[in-house]
Amino acid sequence: MENGDSGWSRYRPSKTLWGWSIVGASALTMVLGFTWGGWTTSGRANVMTEIAVRNAKADLVASICVHNFVTANDAEHNLKALQAKSSWQRDDFITEGGWAKIAGIDGTVTNAADACADQLVKMKELPRSGGDAPVTDS
Repeated sequence: MENGDSGWSRYRPSKTLWGWSIVGASALTMVLGFTWGGWTTSGRANVMTEIAVRNAKADLVASICVHNFVTANDAEHNLKALQAKSSWQRDDFITEGGWAKIAGIDGTVTNAADACADQLVKMKELPRSGGDAPVTDS
């Protein structure tokens, strides 16, 4: 012990041990990165992108749907009828009314009628026409 040549200072790992240590550290790094580190595979990133695009389309169409619903004739009557429907019938009511139909888009946008119905049901009363809404340049 006087020379400091005993214990850990004399230990020399083999190349095999170094190799397996590197493999183990790499595997541990990948496991931690993909579970807690927020890493994603390209496949998972593509799925996340598709979900984000679908939700953005639904939000856009739902906003247009609310505008179409509010500005339509008999909007008060339609709102009362919509609120009287059960939650699973509301999207059909919106789709059958044609408020979620957008020119240039064939078919329906997934979840748009549901989002539109949810926004309309939350309204206590319809917004008054005639300058209540801010005007934008876009």
